[in-house]
Amino acid sequence: MRYIIGDIGNTSTKICILNHKFKILKSYDCETYNIYKKNYLKKIIQKQQKNNLNPILLFSSVVPHVFREIKKKFKSTKYKIFEIKKFDLRKIIKIKVKNIKQLGSDRIVNAIGARNYKNCIIVDFGTATTFDIINNYAYEGGVIAPGVALSIKNLSKAAALLPAINLRYNKKSFGKNTADALNAGFLWGYEGLISNIINKIVSRKRSKYKIILTGGYANFFKKTIKGKVLIDQNITVKGIAKVYKEFV
Repeated sequence: MRYIIGDIGNTSTKICILNHKFKILKSYDCETYNIYKKNYLKKIIQKQQKNNLNPILLFSSVVPHVFREIKKKFKSTKYKIFEIKKFDLRKIIKIKVKNIKQLGSDRIVNAIGARNYKNCIIVDFGTATTFDIINNYAYEGGVIAPGVALSIKNLSKAAALLPAINLRYNKKSFGKNTADALNAGFLWGYEGLISNIINKIVSRKRSKYKIILTGGYANFFKKTIKGKVLIDQNITVKGIAKVYKEFV
């Protein structure tokens, strides 16, 4: 038996094929806008039909209208599409927030994916940069900051004379031209933001935390964080797989 799960993000979507042990066999990445416009999901299913594919597909989604469109396209087929919040996720992990509906599905499954750690902070570099806290195996809450790539893009759009840049690691603390000055601002600005938020969380909780990075800039900012850091680009998928295994 094989299973299909996916993570629908604001910018990109990741779809994974899992084997009978819920291990990743293959991953597909595409722009979220194209996931239903170009029928990527149907094409992936067609490739897997001869592999004893389970007809239940599970997604984490932070883009409701895209998830609705996907469900609509499969309405008259044998395949059933579910979103992780359909299930009582508190059976898997203790969630210490009042209204789980306000908590992004991606952040919940990140926490579930890291539930083997007693204390950890998951930093996810997506459209937003999020910090989620696991304390004593329970989800405590988190912090949401502007995403790196989105900030660079929006500043360039809003300021006619400021170019969009490809962020690079440069030890210079300031620039002598516009591109270098922007690079320094984003590099040192986000380094400060990330370190400060982590330090605030750690100092207030007074516990030792494993720092887990995931998402587009995980490798880039790893070198700027003091202490041991783990990069896990599949932590979201692992969380969805655990939900699938538990409820489906």
